[in-house]
Amino acid sequence: MSDEPASLAQMSRESPHYGSLQNSRAALTPEAGQQWAASPRSAYVAVAVLCYVNLVNYIERYTIAGVLPNIQAYFALSDGTAALLQTVFICSFLLFAPLFGYLGDRHNRKYIMIAGLIMWTSTSFCCSFVESYFWALMLLRALVGIGEASYSTIAPTLIADLFTGARRSLMICAYYILIPVGSGLGFIIGAGVASQTGDWHWAFRINPIFGLVGIALLFFFCPNPPRGAAETQGEGVQQQSSYLEDVKYLLKIKSYVWSTLGITASTFNLGGLAFWMPTFLSRARDFQGLHCQDGSCLSTDSYGFGVVTIVTGVLGGSIGTLLSRSFRDRLPHVDPLICAVGLLTSVPCLIASIFTASTSIATAYVFAFLGEALVAMNWAVMADILLYIVIPNRRSTAEALQVMFLHLLGDCGSPYIVGAISDAIYRSNPETSAWSFHSLQYSITICPAVGFIGGLFYLVAVFYINDDRKAVLQFLEAVHPSPPMDPTVEPSVDQSIQKT
Repeated sequence: MSDEPASLAQMSRESPHYGSLQNSRAALTPEAGQQWAASPRSAYVAVAVLCYVNLVNYIERYTIAGVLPNIQAYFALSDGTAALLQTVFICSFLLFAPLFGYLGDRHNRKYIMIAGLIMWTSTSFCCSFVESYFWALMLLRALVGIGEASYSTIAPTLIADLFTGARRSLMICAYYILIPVGSGLGFIIGAGVASQTGDWHWAFRINPIFGLVGIALLFFFCPNPPRGAAETQGEGVQQQSSYLEDVKYLLKIKSYVWSTLGITASTFNLGGLAFWMPTFLSRARDFQGLHCQDGSCLSTDSYGFGVVTIVTGVLGGSIGTLLSRSFRDRLPHVDPLICAVGLLTSVPCLIASIFTASTSIATAYVFAFLGEALVAMNWAVMADILLYIVIPNRRSTAEALQVMFLHLLGDCGSPYIVGAISDAIYRSNPETSAWSFHSLQYSITICPAVGFIGGLFYLVAVFYINDDRKAVLQFLEAVHPSPPMDPTVEPSVDQSIQKT
């Protein structure tokens, strides 16, 4: 120990991660020959490209929710069976996320993302030609999930290697704000194209055009910086540890574990709501006797909920990031606290939205707006948390494991669970015409209930976040000869992007 830096010796007394970090020290030295520099302009262009592809990702993912009743009618599906389209997509997504996380920490991330985008674009286009076999549509949705897993697990780590501090928070905010924006556009595009063409198949023929543009942009404008480049003045750190060592390291980070549980509950909540709310609101109109011609109620609620999702995503994400930037210096544990408050206060709003839909669609939209805005406060903040409590060369693995877990116990099952409960309730009183609405109304309340539990998980993470962030800083100081960048402190543009 006598030849170790003083900061590492101090870690043995202060950091709960000292053992696992010390074991990795010899393997995690700056990469030889990887002195890397990029202009501020090229870094911002790269983030813009990543944001665009993320937008296309979520447009594609939620197009199917915009045309779900059309697909149900076409294949004569129950609620539970229709929800399997989302379940098989998420299952393939979460099963392959760890693989892409492993590859993303060890190989060229740019080419992995391009390969994934090619796969999801081509298989999404093939969905538009399924005519007779529902199982074929499910299989293609599973293949789309594999392609999207490659992008979602890797892209945030590239942003982390281009920026630190407040600029990283802003870039991450921009990236994650596009999740609800893309989701809302997916509702709108799906319903709009199906309405204009009279055929839901055409809804899957628009997104591949956006995907082709994304492939070209990634190829020409997306770099592959060394891992940790922004925090080590362009040198990066080298990965030589095994996958098992990576997993053991992550499980020792308490704030990572508890915040992952929190985002999992939040994903269950929003996944179920996003998939079923347009259909639920359409049924609410029928329940009130607001009969529409040619399915215009369905289109109206797909458009309406799409707009709500877009606006609340931008508003909530911006508010969450603003609060984080404003209070992080004075309250180092503020980030998981923001996530907790957002989730807990969203619960009464979402429940009010669900139960006022039977009497007033407008009131239901108001409460849905408030609830979704509060939930959206945690998306960008949560992503920022992961990037500063995990060392650079293990961030893709951390993203992948978190993605796998939040989808496995989150939106993989929530659409199906809501649909299955709805079917079970409906079968108890099938002769009542209004029971189709009430069965979905009662079943969908499980979503905010799980969201409340997620808020409690975030409150536990509050107690560990500061120590885990300090452990990463001490590690970077140990493996880099010059003072490392604090990923939560704003540097100059030149410092955060290129080696000086």
